[in-house]
Amino acid sequence: MLKPVRVGLLGLGTVGGGVANVLARNAEEIQRRAGRGITLVQAADRATEFPGVTIAGVKITADAFEVVNNPDIDIVVELFGGYEPARQLVLQAIANGKHVVTANKALIAKHGNEIFAAARAQGVVVAFEAAVAGGIPVIKAIREGLAANRINWLAGIINGTGNFILTEMRDKGRDFADVLREAQALGYAEADPTFDVEGIDAAHKLTILASIAFGIPLQFDKVYTEGISSITREDVAYAEQLGYRIKHLGVSRRTERGIEMRVHPTLIPERRLIANVDGVMNAVLVNGDAVGSTLYYGAGAGREPTASAVIADLVDVTRALTSDPGNRVPHLAFQADAMANIPILPMTEVETAYYLRMLAQDRPGVLADVTRILGDQQISIEAIIQKEPQPEATAVQVIMLTHRVHERQMNEAIRGIEALDGISGKVTRIRMETLR
Repeated sequence: MLKPVRVGLLGLGTVGGGVANVLARNAEEIQRRAGRGITLVQAADRATEFPGVTIAGVKITADAFEVVNNPDIDIVVELFGGYEPARQLVLQAIANGKHVVTANKALIAKHGNEIFAAARAQGVVVAFEAAVAGGIPVIKAIREGLAANRINWLAGIINGTGNFILTEMRDKGRDFADVLREAQALGYAEADPTFDVEGIDAAHKLTILASIAFGIPLQFDKVYTEGISSITREDVAYAEQLGYRIKHLGVSRRTERGIEMRVHPTLIPERRLIANVDGVMNAVLVNGDAVGSTLYYGAGAGREPTASAVIADLVDVTRALTSDPGNRVPHLAFQADAMANIPILPMTEVETAYYLRMLAQDRPGVLADVTRILGDQQISIEAIIQKEPQPEATAVQVIMLTHRVHERQMNEAIRGIEALDGISGKVTRIRMETLR
């Protein structure tokens, strides 16, 4: 029997505690899969007490560099999150010839190109399944299970906090701010919820998914990112009346002109499976030319679901320890010298359909002016709803669904509509995808 692989853990918080517990609880099963034991020998954390975490026989230090420089450790698991000191720690571990497992989507999205180059130079592996969609093995599915396919597009609900908020708004007719407060009280949202509700967390994850789907370098700075804080309960209700659900989607699509990478609220038909993914759950829909559409669903966060992905990576790395580095699965699915320099499309060049809501004066000619402006931009209307005016009101809500058009044309049309005397305030615009 081969001697056990020794693991150093950076962070004993929610996920780190889950990793320690699952490693201890399922040690025999993990050994049967990996071919040798996987033993946690040292951990770094600033805290001194870890209630509910199994850490017998593990040396705990406050100095993370002590772990990455420990010559007895084979694999370093980085669960600190954020950009620094995670980047320095991971690069130091690689320089010391150690393999790395991380759940840090921000680190991979922003610094992954540098980290993977360093790992290749040292002949070590950096595994990051837990960085996207928690316990759902979507990275392995795209990178290995769908390796025969030319991936056409992918779309994902990849932030549980945003999905919980939109689900509550739809099910209970609540306002965004009200549900956000509850999400914070339940621990689903941070005290500063910006990363979740403004789409930055989802953009980190989409960066990684697009890279492994299309064989392009990681380019977080090219993702168009829009949050859900301006979605109203009225929009959620109108979408429902029209047969749609609003979801905060990360979408990446291969087109003839380049790759789309965008995170924004999206209307999707209610009959689509992904439209019925509710609460804090995640789901990723991937379309390949040979396989068609495949859906990956499950817990996108949480102590043990994320620990499940971290330990699956530990098992993979353990199996790879004795393999020739040239025969390992490439970090980003494609061989490093075969990455494609395909342009990332600016949002103005993206083609999609739209939901528009505006407040129009209840008098003849206003709607005719709106449809003329849309027509001037070659935008055709699929459906229109004009709400009954309230007693004494002089303006009515008008909702339109359009066919697919370039975003720059829609931008021009909205500018023209907002300039009309008969339209009050801003036009609300939410993009629409059929995901066919």
